[in-house]
Amino acid sequence: MYAIVQSGASQYKVAVGDTVRIERIGSKVGEKIELREVLLIKDEDKILLGKPFLSGARVIAEVKEQGRGKKIVIGKFKRRKGYRRKAGHRQDYTKLLIKEIIVK
Repeated sequence: MYAIVQSGASQYKVAVGDTVRIERIGSKVGEKIELREVLLIKDEDKILLGKPFLSGARVIAEVKEQGRGKKIVIGKFKRRKGYRRKAGHRQDYTKLLIKEIIVK
């Protein structure tokens, strides 16, 4: 059994026991959360599809880690103009352990 859930602007395929890195959410480590924006659930040969979300379906997960990703270096350059810019970015993330997929 697996589900496709939406968190922020991204969609993730999750199954029980999976570890997923999603965009940062404001929860503490060890806290249990519910992902209610479930788009699809597949169980053996049965598929449930929402329009856009399944009502009554949810995914229970536990927050394992809050962190920041690797640094991405952004560089801008224009030849013969003396123009150079350098910047960096680190994306915040939350690591989740999927505990349960509930279908109403």
